[in-house]
This record gives sequence, C-alpha cells and structure tokens, in this order.
Amino acid sequence: MTPRIDAVGLVVSDMAAAVTFYRRLGLAFPEGAESGPHCEAELPGGLRLLLDTEDTVRSFHAGWRPPTGGYRTGLAFRCDSPAEVDSAYEELVGAGHHGELKPWDAFWGQRYAVVHDPDGNGVDLFAPLPR
Repeated sequence: MTPRIDAVGLVVSDMAAAVTFYRRLGLAFPEGAESGPHCEAELPGGLRLLLDTEDTVRSFHAGWRPPTGGYRTGLAFRCDSPAEVDSAYEELVGAGHHGELKPWDAFWGQRYAVVHDPDGNGVDLFAPLPR
C-alpha cells in the first residue's frame, strides 16, 4: 500500500465567503459552488482543495467543533514576482480580509506575506527574490 496525498480539505463557516476568497487567489471553483455544502477546485499538479461547511462535517462527525486559538494549518501560494505578493496582499486586505503579516523581504530569499482566509486560516503569499 502506498497512500498519496490527493487533496487538502478545509472546514468553512461561510461557503460563499471562502469561495470568493480563494477565487481571488486564482482557484477555479464550479459556478454555484458558493451555495453548496461541499466544493472542490483542482490545483496544479493534480491536487484538489476541498471546502466543506461546518454543517456538512457535523452530518458525519457529530462531535466536531471548530478549533479555538491560533491556526495550525496554512496554505502557501507562490506568486509570479515579489510585486505580485504585494498586489495580492493589498487586494485581499482591501477586500476586508485580515492581514497577519505585511509583505517583507524574508531572510530566506522570498518576498513573503500572510493573510487570513474568512475562517482565520493563514494563507502565505510568496515569491523568490531576485538574486
């Protein structure tokens, strides 16, 4: 047996808000996904991002509760350039999303920023810095 990663799943409190957020980052969800209990977007390389509402998860796991405190899961989106990190961050923050860490030139050689999705998950934006 050789399990392989196929998808990353997030539990969301507001499907429409989550779909809108991730569409801003270029993910293609099917038309009408914002009103359903579950949706998927195919990612480059064949992985999928799965979104399920809290009610959907409770339908098969009655004891599930949203986590409290800080987030432990983060998604990282590679941008085409350092300037795109800045513009993506500004677009998302301008749309009302929480900016956790403003864009900066990280010591490990990337332009790097963190914004929260509608459920408080950290979403990293990064691009390699020119050498």
